[in-house]
Amino acid sequence: MSDIHENESLSFIDALFLYVEQPGAPVNVASVMAFEGLIPLDECMEYVESKLPQIPRFLQRPVTTPFCAGPPTWQYDPHFDVRHHVHEITLKRGTDTEWKAAVSAILSTHLDRSRPLWEITLLHGLKSQRTGVVVKVHHCMVDGVAGVAMLHVLLDPSSVAPPLYHKKPSFPAVPPPHDPGTALLDGLISTCFSTAQALLTAHSELLRLAQQATASRSETHANRTQSSIGALAQIAPLGNLANLLSELAQPTERLPFNVLCHGPQKFDWAEIPMAEIVAVKQACEATVNEVVLTVLSMALQRYAELHTLNVKGRKLRIVVPVNVRQNGDASVAGNQITFLPVDIPCSVREPRAFLSLVQERVKFSRTAHGAELVGLLGVLLGALPTTLQSLVGSVLSQLPISVCNSICTNVHGPKTPLYLLGHKMVSTYPYVPIGGEMGMNCAVMSYDGTLFVGFTGDAKAIPDLRQLAGFFAESFVELRDATGVHIPKKRRSRPKLNVAVRKTPKVPAAHAGAAPSSDAAPRGDTVVPRGEAVPSESSLSAVSA
Repeated sequence: MSDIHENESLSFIDALFLYVEQPGAPVNVASVMAFEGLIPLDECMEYVESKLPQIPRFLQRPVTTPFCAGPPTWQYDPHFDVRHHVHEITLKRGTDTEWKAAVSAILSTHLDRSRPLWEITLLHGLKSQRTGVVVKVHHCMVDGVAGVAMLHVLLDPSSVAPPLYHKKPSFPAVPPPHDPGTALLDGLISTCFSTAQALLTAHSELLRLAQQATASRSETHANRTQSSIGALAQIAPLGNLANLLSELAQPTERLPFNVLCHGPQKFDWAEIPMAEIVAVKQACEATVNEVVLTVLSMALQRYAELHTLNVKGRKLRIVVPVNVRQNGDASVAGNQITFLPVDIPCSVREPRAFLSLVQERVKFSRTAHGAELVGLLGVLLGALPTTLQSLVGSVLSQLPISVCNSICTNVHGPKTPLYLLGHKMVSTYPYVPIGGEMGMNCAVMSYDGTLFVGFTGDAKAIPDLRQLAGFFAESFVELRDATGVHIPKKRRSRPKLNVAVRKTPKVPAAHAGAAPSSDAAPRGDTVVPRGEAVPSESSLSAVSA
């Protein structure tokens, strides 16, 4: 993440995350972590400052050109002060409910665009002598894969705390800002070049997609293209592409939370042992992504039925972000993703059969070049003049249009423990933003033998977000048991019930779920107890949000 230059222009997709941001709907990604022991603010601030030369983007802010004549550019903050970015909060009781409320408040606030777009907040007062840490970064800076790479820089693989030298690190010299006239001219020139490049890229991608769609299945992908996007899909006949286009042309069938988001945000979580995920995967010859999509779809059906919505004959549309970095190079900053739309019919009740259906739908979307289609659309939008790009982004985020029911992002996290100043990280829940009519999104990250799941929801669109987190955990138990996976009794997991949840409207018996307890220790209520450490696996390249 060190190959960063002054006045580097933001890519179209990076800038788009700036354009779509609206009041009450910040577009940030985050990691909500818990560490053993107490971490002092002053030591943490000094430690973070010592790491900044390795993350130069943390010293830069996006600066727009006059009249949006050109794309925003990254420029060093001449008044950078780490104290503007590292804060602390002390909780009164330290309960899980209070922690989640504090985290939700942090995630609901916008980052100051006059400064580098990141902040770290320490939360003291948690039970079990733990320290909560929320690392929040604007989505224009990182996607999920780049975010994990950033965590590897901020945290250490060793439990031995590094020495603090009490010496400010040396930062690059900040050049004087351009005058408005020069900035306007540079922006116009940059727009001309980027538009021409985008049109050439779109022509190349369209030609390649047409060649792939009309090729026979026997042709090998490696002989035709070296594109990282093309690597996500196998050769498919033209019929599959036509069917996908017809499918995507149909409007998304809204769920109760598919309404315009105005904030504030809520955040909840669950976790599942990777040992159990892998056992289910192997028993069904599936992938981790397919298991996660199945469990989320089952949870969404339960949630819809809880709100008296008949899901019979309906479809869920879940979009999966897919990493398109060359050779999976996580050091590439910014967003290097496209999106894979997956339509899942709610026509199956038996969990194992439902997993088979999800496998079929994922395979169809991949072989029909769903990711390439979305990538091509992004390239075409990137060919628009920057002024129109900013207008399109702002308007689209406020239209009452449901592009999908939800986004589900899955990221490979560290397989071994990480430490902050010698304190072990015991949990890390990923956060992805919401916006438009996507009132709930889901993020999944593997770490040290556990799959951590974060749910982001608009407070008005889905006030009972913890119900969905409980349904997710309960749905996995149902799928696990249906596959015949044997888990020793001492490791068997059942989401806890509490009195408040039992007062909610009843769900049909076949789909009854459970919601988490609200007063357990930070890793207690919406979780499935931790199992053995097993390396995580994934099917769709590396996935991010």
